[in-house]
Amino acid sequence: MSVSDAPPSGSPAPPETAPKSVRPALLGVLLAMLLSMLDSTIVGTAMPTIVGDLGGLEHISWVVTAYTLATAASTPVWGKFGDLYGRKHMYLIAVVVFVLGSALSGAAHTMTQLIVFRALQGLGAGGIGAGAFALIASLAPPRERGRYQGMTASIMAIGTIGGPLLGGFITGHLGWRWAFFINLPLGVLTLVWCQLMLRLPATRAKARIDWPGITLMTTTVCALTLTATWAGSTYAWTSWQILGLFALASVGVAAFVARQRRAAEPLMPLRIFTGHRNFSLASSLILVGGVVMFGCSLYLPLYQQTVQGVSASRSGLLLLPLMIPVVIMSQVGGKVMSATGRYKVFPIVGTVCMAVGLFLLATMDTTTSRAATGCFMALVGTGMGCQMQMVTTIAQNSVEMRDMGAASASVTLFRTIGGSLGVAVFGSLFTGAVRGHAPAGAETGEARPDPAALARLPESVRDGYLHAVATGTQRIFLTAAVVCTVAFIAALCVQEVPLRGRPGPAAQPQQAEEAATPAAP
Repeated sequence: MSVSDAPPSGSPAPPETAPKSVRPALLGVLLAMLLSMLDSTIVGTAMPTIVGDLGGLEHISWVVTAYTLATAASTPVWGKFGDLYGRKHMYLIAVVVFVLGSALSGAAHTMTQLIVFRALQGLGAGGIGAGAFALIASLAPPRERGRYQGMTASIMAIGTIGGPLLGGFITGHLGWRWAFFINLPLGVLTLVWCQLMLRLPATRAKARIDWPGITLMTTTVCALTLTATWAGSTYAWTSWQILGLFALASVGVAAFVARQRRAAEPLMPLRIFTGHRNFSLASSLILVGGVVMFGCSLYLPLYQQTVQGVSASRSGLLLLPLMIPVVIMSQVGGKVMSATGRYKVFPIVGTVCMAVGLFLLATMDTTTSRAATGCFMALVGTGMGCQMQMVTTIAQNSVEMRDMGAASASVTLFRTIGGSLGVAVFGSLFTGAVRGHAPAGAETGEARPDPAALARLPESVRDGYLHAVATGTQRIFLTAAVVCTVAFIAALCVQEVPLRGRPGPAAQPQQAEEAATPAAP
């Protein structure tokens, strides 16, 4: 065994060997990802019916907030536990927790019970998100991972587009409780499939759990998520509640970093950030991807339904021009990366396409046609397809296999935080644009009038509201375009180090960097 093949000293768990047949095992991993992705969109469609049955309208936001908080706060913990005790083992536990939370949520009789059970469901979703990408890294090395990027992108597209359609069908024909119960048979199928097909050796490390680090991380992530959720909607950005949460998050970050420097087995090893600059750069690109994804999926349908008069029942189909290029470009980029080992060009091209597409979306007004909107969305989708899965591979290629769980959890956490912050900022921009123009209850878009209701409004009121929605949409996508312009600079700084050609511990990042640098003559 060569030096570069040897496991790193002090590694808490031996490397997991990839099975010969990757696709069947990968299918089970992606099925669990689909479960967690579908859940949030299905439940969103069912929320009006849930409130009508259980009451508690004043607590409706907590049904989503509890899930988001639990997911974000638990993601790093699941990732580290996977590194210590075996990724397959922890992944199956996460699926069990998610299915249990789904069963209890479907059986809830009060809004309080539903909120508590949704938090339990979110805990399981955090483990699914953290474990999925770490398992993919165990199943296929970075050089070969491009072959399977299309599968991952397809799951994301199905979850984004299919959720609202499936949620509307289930709620209308089976009742809102089946929006949760549908997870039970799919969850059992996932457990059986992964148990049979995902053949990775169980591992257990003798290491102390960093409980102070877990406490600090949980507190920080909760404070940051609540800031992003409440700022500009529940509380003003300058209110003492938001400023206090922001201060708590800032102090928490400083204390967490100090703790990770001293911990024998840190929850999120700082070496994954300091070992090679590519991980930090990829993390920033992933955060921007979360901002763009959540912003587009929320506000593009709102614009099309309100300004362009598209039926709300087709809300999932409205995102097809966005998501189809994501799937196609993920397939193309993955095959090129696997064949050539080159990948830096994709995040560069991706950020350029996203920035240009978002700038074009920022030009939309009350006269923009659906065809033009679809073309702009396709350009953004092309950029997302070039970037999203590729930067995950770049991040994982920058760390050792012993830290793969923590690194994958960090990637998932940055995407979640990016989405939360993006939604908070975009919500404030949109609310500021429509304030004073919107019919009662429509300022946030949660109770926006449908085309038929808009047609009954006086012409001056209707035109003012449509113009305000278009203005709010312009502000959102202009802000997102500026963020993508900054991400372009980060993409230029990515260093194209060789991709690992087979599973196993990564060479030290410094060694990889030296291998990528031509020797002096």
